[in-house]
Amino acid sequence: MEDRIFINNTEISQESKTYIIAEMSGNHNQDFNRAKKIIDEAKQAGADAVKLQTYTADTITIDCDSDLFQAGGLWKGKTLYDLYQEAYTPWEWQKDLKDYANSIGLDCFSSPFDLTAIDFLENMNVPAYKIASFEINDIPFIRKIARIGKPIMISTGIAFLEDIELALRTCEEEGNHQVILLKCVSEYPAPFEDVNLNTIPTLSNTFHCITGLSDHTLGDEIAVASVAMGAKVIEKHFTLRRSDGGPDCEFSMEPEEFAIMTEKIRHVEKAMGSAEYKLPERQIRERKGSRSLFVVKDICKGEVFTEENVRSIRPGVGMHTKYYEDILGKKARIDLKKGTPMEWKYVSE
Repeated sequence: MEDRIFINNTEISQESKTYIIAEMSGNHNQDFNRAKKIIDEAKQAGADAVKLQTYTADTITIDCDSDLFQAGGLWKGKTLYDLYQEAYTPWEWQKDLKDYANSIGLDCFSSPFDLTAIDFLENMNVPAYKIASFEINDIPFIRKIARIGKPIMISTGIAFLEDIELALRTCEEEGNHQVILLKCVSEYPAPFEDVNLNTIPTLSNTFHCITGLSDHTLGDEIAVASVAMGAKVIEKHFTLRRSDGGPDCEFSMEPEEFAIMTEKIRHVEKAMGSAEYKLPERQIRERKGSRSLFVVKDICKGEVFTEENVRSIRPGVGMHTKYYEDILGKKARIDLKKGTPMEWKYVSE
């Protein structure tokens, strides 16, 4: 897989900043102006991209009351069809939302959920595609996306290793090596103990690809920590206010929270620095505050250096402390005043 991927003009690589995605999902609550406001707030909160979802209830499931088609978790009591009917983003909005996001400097792309959605998004000329966790085993679907040749993010929430291998092999067969794997837990909200952040470098090393995190936990700790584990893409669900309701509101971030998370991520990026052990210039300058050997009592010429008149103290501008025992018992070549940094020239042979 490629180690340098571009979405529009933004580079995603091990050397780049973390690419932060605000997932709108169904948090627009079927209000176009609210959807635009979410995009505005995502930009202000520091997101690099806003992501949509492209499906209808009829393209993602069927209208059936069977037990097999009942939603669970937060949505228990609803059929899948009713849930998706509530949460879908009207397709007639999506080009306008993409154009609006682009106009304020945000990338905008989507997760399609069937073959017709891919055609629709390609007519919109989205810059990338996101494959949701539950679509990782839809191989004809993945093949069609891969054939387009644009960057692909794949969430791994319900995937066995063989599912990931098959999805990646499908992309490679179509000549598409621009794949980013997103560690994900497909629980809403996701419990911390199921996250397993250590998997992020494992995915990267196993599949030789850029990795990230599609995060459904509450708060920002997991997203921030994942950056230190090598995540180069972060996706979090985003809403205006959880109190406004909506199908994904309970595990979505509000703008102020998202902005704090973004700031923390940028701080962690700065702190990660280089894997090479070397002191930055500021710390090299600070070495003068370390220990060294000093004359701590007035010493006359010919007097013996002892533990009473020479000590290791701060600052670090005198002789290195490793020579302490070498000079004890030797004699001073000249008179030395208290506070003189020790040097070999003061020591008689």
